[in-house]
Amino acid sequence: MKKIGLIGGMTPESTLYYYRNYIRMSRELLGPFTFPELMIYSINFSEFKDNPRGWEGRKELLINAARALERAGAEIIAMTANTPHMVFPEVQEAVNVPMVSIIDTLIEEMKRRRVKKVLLLGTKTTMTAGFYKNALREAGFDVVTPTEEEMDEVNRVIFEELSFENLKSKPYLIELVERYAREKGIEGVILGCTELPLAIKPGDVPVEVFDTAKIHMKKLIELASGF
Repeated sequence: MKKIGLIGGMTPESTLYYYRNYIRMSRELLGPFTFPELMIYSINFSEFKDNPRGWEGRKELLINAARALERAGAEIIAMTANTPHMVFPEVQEAVNVPMVSIIDTLIEEMKRRRVKKVLLLGTKTTMTAGFYKNALREAGFDVVTPTEEEMDEVNRVIFEELSFENLKSKPYLIELVERYAREKGIEGVILGCTELPLAIKPGDVPVEVFDTAKIHMKKLIELASGF
């Protein structure tokens, strides 16, 4: 089996979510006691979030983490967060082992489920920057994003509540998805921040739920184990 390297800490709660799914999915796919070797490099989130050099500084943190995992023997590397995929190509270029994009694995799953029109939720950067929406649209999907005011609130909920496992705004998030299903005809919702699955589960809303963290982790285990 290939060794998996995860760049985590963005936030620690989302990294824990990846690890829980790593355990559960490994057992489902490989048996109760078989787990691909896994290494986690947990970035100091304050250095990432409040980096004085912005995305240039964040990119350097990610590259340093990827290189450390490569030196440690990782054969597949992934980032346990959606927003850092803004600089995914540059991080991939800095290492000699393959990295697995959360966006690419999401697109594969959306095609498999034959969903076309989706609501994208995530950090404000993920919802507004082109790197995520453009990749989805180029793959043939109709991507809807919330209003500016709604984006601000979703972003606040992620950083002030979900990052600390506080679920008090779960009803707001569910109502938002239900309204877009009713008024905009969305067929699915992308949980484009790996904290959002803490609040929105399949069955909570009347559309397909794309849990990017679960989709990503499943792909990593399949690649590591040769499925």
